[in-house]
Amino acid sequence: MYFTSPTRGRLNLDEIYTSIIEFVNEAPDLKHRLIVGSDSQTREEDVCFVTAIIIYREGKGGRYFYHKEYQKIHPSIKQRIFYETAKSLELASELTGRLSRNDIVEGQLQIEIHLDVSHNGESKELIKEVVGMVVGSGYDARIKPESYGASKVADKYTK
Repeated sequence: MYFTSPTRGRLNLDEIYTSIIEFVNEAPDLKHRLIVGSDSQTREEDVCFVTAIIIYREGKGGRYFYHKEYQKIHPSIKQRIFYETAKSLELASELTGRLSRNDIVEGQLQIEIHLDVSHNGESKELIKEVVGMVVGSGYDARIKPESYGASKVADKYTK
């Protein structure tokens, strides 16, 4: 699986992991957040799913990477939201596993899953379920308007 970085081009997960470690090590005393969020957009012929990884240094900016995939099926809104959540959790779990083996990062990195759901619109009925999935997996969950990893970064590349 490959991701795209606006500044570094095409990267695999190993290269992203290295970039995250380098970014945190540039300012190890500052607070960092690792954010994973997904969004989807239904189009006439398919559905575009985008999952983003954002490494953010509070008050100092960050870097992001995104992966785009297409599916020919048109799932319901509920299926799409659950799939987005599952994709984010899968990626967060992979990154958490790698990070837990690195003593430099341990305890320095808050990990969040940003969900593309809000109290307004069709997705409001799913908030409790998807937030429960995320929190039950050991991560902090954010919903709109705080879920910019999904609603801004990932959304930008679904178009």
